[in-house]
Amino acid sequence: MNSTETVDIQCPYCSETVGIIVDCSVENQSYIEDCQVCCRPINLVVGFDKLGEPVVKASQEDEV
Repeated sequence: MNSTETVDIQCPYCSETVGIIVDCSVENQSYIEDCQVCCRPINLVVGFDKLGEPVVKASQEDEV
């Protein structure tokens, strides 16, 4: 398994598809990254499925 992997997500603000780099060496993560298109802050929650593939949930900054 690579230590990083690029995952495409849809920005919750502008709906553009953007690629984010996921650090696969950390099992569960939560952080904010700005959209590469509209520059708004996206909450990212990263986990992994049973096959070890990253699963990313993207939401607006003010969403819980």
